[in-house]
Parts: sequence; C-alpha cells; structure tokens
Amino acid sequence: MNTAPGRIRIIGGRWRGTRLPVPDVPGLRPTSDRARETLFNWLQPVLPGARVLDLFAGTGALGLEALSRGAREALLVERDPRLAQALEETVQRLHAGDRARVVRADALALLRAPLHGRFDLVFVDPPFADGLWQPVLDGLAPWLAEDAWLYLESPGQAGVPAGEGWLPHREGRSRDAGHALYRRAPRAPGRR
Repeated sequence: MNTAPGRIRIIGGRWRGTRLPVPDVPGLRPTSDRARETLFNWLQPVLPGARVLDLFAGTGALGLEALSRGAREALLVERDPRLAQALEETVQRLHAGDRARVVRADALALLRAPLHGRFDLVFVDPPFADGLWQPVLDGLAPWLAEDAWLYLESPGQAGVPAGEGWLPHREGRSRDAGHALYRRAPRAPGRR
C-alpha cells in the first residue's frame, strides 16, 4: 500500500486520492489498494446507479469507493462505535450525506430487521476471526435485487463459497486474503 500509516485512500472516481482514517481497532483489516483496484475494475459496468450494502464497513473503503465511482447510494453498516464515528465524519467531510448512510449496528442483527430496500451490490468482508460468512449469506436473500452482485473477502487460502443461488464471476488472491465476486443466479420461472 502506498499510503501513510493509519490511512488508506480512495483510488478512483470523484473522490480519488481522498484519505480515509484507519483507527487502531482489533480485527480491522482494510482491503488493499491493489485488491480494491482489481475489484472495482471488475465492477465498473455494474456501479452506475447501484444501491450498495457494505455490511462490515470498517473504514468505508469499499462502500465509499463504490460511491466515488458512480453508485447511487450506500448503506455502511458498522458495529464498532469508533469506526462508525470515523465513518460518519468521513461522510460529512465528503458532503455525501445524501448518498451514504452509516448505520451503527451488528450486521447479523440488521439482516433480521425490517428491510432498507433491495441492494444491487453487497460487500461481505467481516473480521476473519469471527467466521460470520455463512450466517450473513443465510440472511441476505430478502435484501437483494434480482440481479445482485456479491463480493466476499476471506482468509487467503481458505476461501468461502457463496453457496447456492450464486454464480462465480471473478476471483483472486493477495498475500492475506481471497477475493471473490459472484452474481446472483437467475431464478427459475415460478420460483420465489
């Protein structure tokens, strides 16, 4: 990463070069610049006008990068109070309050709550030690648009399959993590 300690940057779009704080919080592991660059190259055709759900927002690097590159709106979910506060300050600094909403909540609890609408793109990059991929994947369906995209980040060699209902689109690995992008499989006629 080519950034100062304690900061990462938005790497493309409207807010390119904007630095995001990286508080010292256990389990916080922002997606690297290189991995984000690759991911957003994969996503570029999908981003214009997309509604984005960033379930473990952390620094906001994924959700805010999506907004910077043309997504219509983002719901940034973060349970850690310090990270949520830093996210709220960043959204205010970017004058993005009309497009980005920070929700201080546990991701699993949020998925059981009333819907905030359906999302075109969901980022799932939880703290690796918590093993939350499957419970999150189990609760996502009501939150998804028919042709939704899903990004999963997981420990480097292990990988986490998205499961039934998802078609693999692209994947890659960095030294520390696996990166996989999936597209929601079309439903069979008459199935809900």
